[in-house]
Amino acid sequence: MKTIEKKYLLPFCLVTVLFLLWGIANNMTDTLLSAFKRIMSMSDTQTSLIQFAFYGSYFCFALPAALYIRRYSYKSGVILGLALYAAGAILFFPASKTASYGFYLAAIYILAGGCSILETTANPYILSMGAPETATRRLNIAQSFNPLGSITGILLSQYFILGELSSASAAERAAMSPEQLEAMQAHELGAVTGTYMTLGFVLLAILVVMLLVKMPEGRDSGQADGLGRIFHRLMANKEYRWGVVAQFFYVGAQIGVWSFTIRLVMQELGILEARAATIYLVSIICFSAARFLFTWLMKWIRPSRLLAWAAAADILLSLLVFLLKGTGWPCVAALIGISFFMSLMFPTIYGIALGSVGEDAKIGASGLIMAILGGALLTPLQGKISDLFGVNASYFVPLFCFIVVLLYARSVVHNSVDKNN
Repeated sequence: MKTIEKKYLLPFCLVTVLFLLWGIANNMTDTLLSAFKRIMSMSDTQTSLIQFAFYGSYFCFALPAALYIRRYSYKSGVILGLALYAAGAILFFPASKTASYGFYLAAIYILAGGCSILETTANPYILSMGAPETATRRLNIAQSFNPLGSITGILLSQYFILGELSSASAAERAAMSPEQLEAMQAHELGAVTGTYMTLGFVLLAILVVMLLVKMPEGRDSGQADGLGRIFHRLMANKEYRWGVVAQFFYVGAQIGVWSFTIRLVMQELGILEARAATIYLVSIICFSAARFLFTWLMKWIRPSRLLAWAAAADILLSLLVFLLKGTGWPCVAALIGISFFMSLMFPTIYGIALGSVGEDAKIGASGLIMAILGGALLTPLQGKISDLFGVNASYFVPLFCFIVVLLYARSVVHNSVDKNN
């Protein structure tokens, strides 16, 4: 049986591109924290509001997206998601003209809302394109493009945003005349805006193609019960309920680790943003490669056990980031190691939790996407700790998050042993 039938090949390719597109947005956003810190001489707490806007939007849009595709179709969800993603990117232009940080945050919120709708829609849409027996293989093929999007997002930021930033420090900027500072900021914000607007126009082109190409509707008609009954069953399911909690803390850890990677590398190695972004890129490449390694290991080792080992490794590495402060490359190596072991966490928690809910999987999936709120709430906390005690100390926030993931993994391992007995 073919994994992708001929009649679904073009729609499958178009929807698979979406996995790359939201990967671009996720990791370009991570680099914006360092960009705005320099451009507007902000604190880490202030710049972390970028992640609050981005992942807070994910939380707000996930459930409405699930209800929307349930009412209409997967294709409608894709069109709406692309439209919002493109609108948010193009709104960077008026934001640059006003030089308003609040305007940028609003644009990021709209952009991320589109990504949330795409992510909530695209996964089950891919599953619907063919026989149920080959659905998992189709989804694995599509998901392999997400890390490619992450790498693309970092490269775009490194060369077209961070590479255009002046090396002038906050003190040097404060000493400039208003005219000099305004001209410098206009150039730097123009680099941010131009990159995002170009992405926005690419999205509009893909949107037009989606409208013109005949796509399978793929209505989400699997749920006959009302939402009240579905939510009651989901909340009564311990493995799912605590899976959402674990996902909340994992995403908080991932976004926190990556949001402050460039800042920490700059401090440890004494380099500027553009060069530090290369280390961030190495982290993402390690993250991507490790995902394939852990997937291979799952042939012989239970996923929940691998999850526990990875969480324990990241607890140790997060502690080393603090203890190795000022050592340069040893500290940076520990930081890269965190990304390596994070690689299996999101899909493993997602799979364990969603695999336990049966016919409630569509609405249950939106709950796991809503758990991305952890990135919105915990990143500002990490930023505040960084401002008060230093960026190395801020990695105690991810350390605590990995402890929560470890406890969840151990509980799943024990439950599996009990069931087997």
